[in-house]
Amino acid sequence: MTEALLRRLDVATEAALEAAALLREYVDKALAIEEKRPGDLVTAADRASEELILKILRRHFPEDGILTEESGQQGSPEGTYTWAIDPLDGTTNFAHGYPFAAVSIGLLEGREPVLGVVCDIFRGDLFRAVQGMGATRNRKPIRVSSTTELSRSLLVTGFAYDRRETPDNNYAEFCHFTHLTQGVRRGGSAALDLAYVATGQLDGYWERGLSPWDIAAGIVLVREAGGKVTAYDGSPVDVYSGRLLASNGWLHAALQEELAQVSPLPVSFPLRRNRWPGERSS
Repeated sequence: MTEALLRRLDVATEAALEAAALLREYVDKALAIEEKRPGDLVTAADRASEELILKILRRHFPEDGILTEESGQQGSPEGTYTWAIDPLDGTTNFAHGYPFAAVSIGLLEGREPVLGVVCDIFRGDLFRAVQGMGATRNRKPIRVSSTTELSRSLLVTGFAYDRRETPDNNYAEFCHFTHLTQGVRRGGSAALDLAYVATGQLDGYWERGLSPWDIAAGIVLVREAGGKVTAYDGSPVDVYSGRLLASNGWLHAALQEELAQVSPLPVSFPLRRNRWPGERSS
């Protein structure tokens, strides 16, 4: 089994590096941007990256299932291995020229993440991990932080695409933790958020509205760097559940406890889709 995973690690690394190089060719170029739903963007760069990654993975492992952001499920999800791929994690950042985006390639054995490769498109950092074999950045071992107090921690989170439509939008949690910590960041790339928890530059991460391709690779990175990843309540994480809590381990119980105490912010304005310029109300 280890040999099979190491072979897949090498191929996933090749695919992530080539995809990141391809995406850098799109930087500073005008991109046609489509909006699948408010705030959820896709570009030609996303599609070109996905096509390249799939070509490489299919050449080496045609028997593996594939789950991608742009193409969805391909092959049986009941197979031994399924690739969970985000060809451009942080599309909104990328489309605006904001330098925080990555290629994320995770591997599921059943429903369990067992391998992860994340490549920072702009910085070129390569994060890799395999279950039971540790985690690295640019081939050097990484480790989560040793922060033990929330008051000394730096956290990161994000907001789902449906945040305009539901009170369960993470706003209250963001405010709550902002008052308890040294700061809460919103990066815009779940894969890189988790990678920086793995390196110890961030101490914890939580988010809702996630998909398997957002987090599969990052889960392995955090675990193999000595951290902890669960559901909000501490139960085993399910990559299909949409929710995740990751930390250096030391802060995990405190983060769970605080999340359980937060109530949604009162909605003092109608949660509705914003009108775009030139659009008339009905």
